[in-house]
Amino acid sequence: MKARSLAKRTRRTSPRPVVAKRRAQTSTAGGKYASIRRELQKQRNAILEEVGEGLTKRDGQEAFPDVSDQASAEVDQNFTMRIKEREQKLLKKIDEALDRMKKNTYGICERCEEEIPYQRLKARPVTTLCIACKTLQEQEEKFRR
Repeated sequence: MKARSLAKRTRRTSPRPVVAKRRAQTSTAGGKYASIRRELQKQRNAILEEVGEGLTKRDGQEAFPDVSDQASAEVDQNFTMRIKEREQKLLKKIDEALDRMKKNTYGICERCEEEIPYQRLKARPVTTLCIACKTLQEQEEKFRR
């Protein structure tokens, strides 16, 4: 265990040329992430299209004769707003992932600077952390609560 944590510390404090080397490996892979890029762009376009439809079909606040109908409509509206906020956050993450692809930093863990396994990227294309670092982050968040 000590050797592992020592190795991680030395990796984190190692000079940046290691990252440059990994970036070069990523860029030489060429189409390594092409299917993920296409999927992200498709997801991005779908979100933007849905937002566009929402703006053009925007309904005004209706006045309901029954108070319970009015309350129900407000609950529905609040639920819709929460979904739109989540989509907005996802859109931001998608844009950041596409930007990392352009900069050839996609697929590299922000914390340990190791390559994130392709299967993880395929399952969660907007991720910035490998499984080990994400698990560690979640444990740290759990202790803070």
